[in-house]
Amino acid sequence: MRKSIVVPAALMVSVFVVGTSEYLIAGLLPQVAADLGVSVSTAGHTVTAYALGVVIGGPLVTIATVRLPRKGLALGLLLLFAAGNAICATAGSYELLIAGRVVASLSHAAFLTLALMVTAGVVSKERVGTAIAVVGSGFAAATLLGVPVGVLLGDSAGWRAPFAVLAVLALAVTVLLAVVMPEQDAPATGVRAELGTVVRPRVLIVIATTAVGLAATSTVFTYLAPTLTQITGFTPAGVSTLLLLYGAGSLVGGLVAGRLADRSPGVAVRGTFGGLAAVLAIFPFAVTWQPAAVPAVLGFGLLTSATTPVLQSLVLRHAGSAPTLAVSVNVCAFNIGIAAGSALGGGLVAADGLRWLGFAAAALSLAALAISYAAIPRRPVEPALAPRAPKRTARIRAAATAAPDSAATTSMIDRGAAK
Repeated sequence: MRKSIVVPAALMVSVFVVGTSEYLIAGLLPQVAADLGVSVSTAGHTVTAYALGVVIGGPLVTIATVRLPRKGLALGLLLLFAAGNAICATAGSYELLIAGRVVASLSHAAFLTLALMVTAGVVSKERVGTAIAVVGSGFAAATLLGVPVGVLLGDSAGWRAPFAVLAVLALAVTVLLAVVMPEQDAPATGVRAELGTVVRPRVLIVIATTAVGLAATSTVFTYLAPTLTQITGFTPAGVSTLLLLYGAGSLVGGLVAGRLADRSPGVAVRGTFGGLAAVLAIFPFAVTWQPAAVPAVLGFGLLTSATTPVLQSLVLRHAGSAPTLAVSVNVCAFNIGIAAGSALGGGLVAADGLRWLGFAAAALSLAALAISYAAIPRRPVEPALAPRAPKRTARIRAAATAAPDSAATTSMIDRGAAK
């Protein structure tokens, strides 16, 4: 099989493992708190610790490793991730659990960045968006399958068991990548070039679009389960079914958006955020009636995951020859947006605004749409025309075409061009 198929598929599996680790702990907080003798709110800091490790450690690790060969770096990051989860699985104290979460998080942004860069390097330029969507679908699969299965395992075998399984899976995908991933030299660019790329105006605009767009989706998604139980009246089993529907929509939406990003990035990003704003605006009304809530959740899932391949493709498009740090910072922007959206949603819920979260999220989606216009102008600037050759030179070159083998003609061309 071609490496343009095998490598993205292997990286998708790796991203699935990493993504499962990020979200798994949220479903195990009561067990963690009871076992380690802390409150649930204190146990929730394990989520914050991981997020901070991604946001702060990701760019630092990326800068420190920018000149290392790609394959060896990928394997090393997965081993670091495995070590972090092994620490979590054996943690006998809250402090050790926090340490394990931080160790695992340090590989998160750097590995995802590397996965996207390697993927872009093994497929044709026309298929970069689709390939990024395939790799990114590992996160959708983690939400759809990895986290629920991990929580079930934690409920039955103890909260440490899922982390032990993740450590083993990380070792397994390390072996897989060692077999299928091609050797790739380190980028020729240095830290200065990478830093210069990050501060390019259009790169910063895409990063800002990412943060604002993810804040929009996170505002609603963080409190989707309480909304569906308290406002819509679904049973816990019904909510689980709808979350599976959301995950399936995310998987499909990301793949479709990746193909569209290859053909027309402007249409992809504007269609995504415009459609997302519309769905979120009707969400407060749809969730009051169960038959309407089902398509609303599906549409929300389809459009939420569509943002990832589109925005990452834009970063690669604008970053030029030194995109590694820019992609890493954009990965961090996803996490910043998620944290900001969760905080905004929490504030609104505290003010008895659970039903109306969609309005705030729709406003953020429209803001992301407005920002995106600066990243991709509606009417692209036409490339400057090449200067026209003087008539004398043009006539001489035409003569050269008619008699290409004549040495005398070649000499005439040189003399004519000089004049």
